[in-house]
Amino acid sequence: MFRNLRFVYVTTSGKDEARKIGQAIVEEKLAACANIIDGMESIYHWKGEIETGNECILIFKTSYSNVSRLTQRVKDLHSYEVPCIISLNLAEQEGNEEYLDWIMLSTRRPMAAETEHLADD
Repeated sequence: MFRNLRFVYVTTSGKDEARKIGQAIVEEKLAACANIIDGMESIYHWKGEIETGNECILIFKTSYSNVSRLTQRVKDLHSYEVPCIISLNLAEQEGNEEYLDWIMLSTRRPMAAETEHLADD
């Protein structure tokens, strides 16, 4: 089965923000899963200065077709002026096949006919 899957790497101001964004993205089926890794220290350029700070890593597993909507939704929910949101391609032939299938199934949005049928119920 052809899968076009992505890891989406996001940094947040902390665990609470990561949890809020991760919950929304998974609930909206824009990603199958969100992983939160707390306690990262960052050193970066910002507005002509070198800054340091503690951040949290948020990793999403999703399909390519969701990356654009996921990116916009993270930007809507994020506290940063310019949040880090980077999509990385997952090598098609590597990994647990059942897990890769699960990502695809978990991010599949209902077809228009299914949605219309559900609205009629």
